[in-house]
Amino acid sequence: MFLTVRQAAGRLGVSYSTLKQWIFKGSVRTTRTEGGHHRVAEVEVERLLAKQGHLPTSKRNSAVGNGTLVAVSGRNQLRGIVDEIRLEGLLAQVQLRVGDQVLTAIITRDAVSALKLRRGSAATALIKSTEVMIAREAEPPPLRQQRAKT
Repeated sequence: MFLTVRQAAGRLGVSYSTLKQWIFKGSVRTTRTEGGHHRVAEVEVERLLAKQGHLPTSKRNSAVGNGTLVAVSGRNQLRGIVDEIRLEGLLAQVQLRVGDQVLTAIITRDAVSALKLRRGSAATALIKSTEVMIAREAEPPPLRQQRAKT
């Protein structure tokens, strides 16, 4: 579904003129009507909300018995917006924007097709791991003091 610029601005919590500036800068993807008016796709609004740190508000299908996922036992779930998909051979690299962070996952090309993933679509990363590694930046080595020659 497409929204007018004014409707999209309202959903994003910004002024009409701010959203128009974003459109002219190329920060927001739009389509144009035959009359030349900009229309913003709902998935684009969701992408912008995710970039601002808001969770996507995608509608959920609550039907049971038709293969629709209703609940997952995994607790490590990160909801976000698909930022980029790179397909190569049998695999796909999917970048999911979660707030101001980007999560990258390698999945099969068939999974991208089955999930109907597209840039701007809402998705959830389920993280299941038997190991978690933690890293930190190295501290700089202490400065050596030069001894004066006497």
